[in-house]
Amino acid sequence: MIYRSANKTKVNEIAKDIAHTLKNGSVLLLQGNLGTGKTFFTSKICNHLNVKDLVNSPSYILLNEYEGKHRIFHYDLYRLTSPEEALELGILDRLNEGITIIEWPELVKDYMPKDSLCIHFTHNGKFRDINVISP
Repeated sequence: MIYRSANKTKVNEIAKDIAHTLKNGSVLLLQGNLGTGKTFFTSKICNHLNVKDLVNSPSYILLNEYEGKHRIFHYDLYRLTSPEEALELGILDRLNEGITIIEWPELVKDYMPKDSLCIHFTHNGKFRDINVISP
């Protein structure tokens, strides 16, 4: 399903709809160029799952963990160059311990559960398209 949004309120509504479907073991794979809204979307998912902490990009530390209705593991794999580097972070070990959200998941996509939710973000300066690909 493709959602088109011209504002942050609509992105928040989409995140709310998706957040209510998530449970321990859910995996979100967020794809899109820099600046398309992956981290903002993650922050809204976390808000709807009762996370009180500041949600920001784990670009340099690679993983942020949040507590809310569920434990959330938020990865950013942008700077990594191989699947081995990414898997050394323990992604596979934590899959059933909470909700996993991965920005830039291309290196590990083949290792993720088949029921992972792929979400692709594009932005043309006026509209943001959020393409949710359900398994």
